[in-house]
Amino acid sequence: MAKMIIPVLLAFLLLAPAGAALGYIGPGAGISVLGSLLSILATFFVAIGAIIFWPLRKLMKRRKARRQAVDGAEPGQDGADVSGDDGSGDQHKA
Repeated sequence: MAKMIIPVLLAFLLLAPAGAALGYIGPGAGISVLGSLLSILATFFVAIGAIIFWPLRKLMKRRKARRQAVDGAEPGQDGADVSGDDGSGDQHKA
């Protein structure tokens, strides 16, 4: 243990007085970093939103199915057939 302390202490003493490394980030690299950061933040907030709204969507579907069951309609049907197809297989000519 004592053998390890001396090299670590020596390395710290040699590196401690080093000045700050100055660097330049060009506009292309800066915009790339900013775009990456914004996409990570957007992904995080979309994931949180999905986690929050998923139970609400299930609740809304359940309430709609219950309301349609009370009204007598089958779940998944809203009662309106706008296609003009009566299900008989015959083509209607206008």
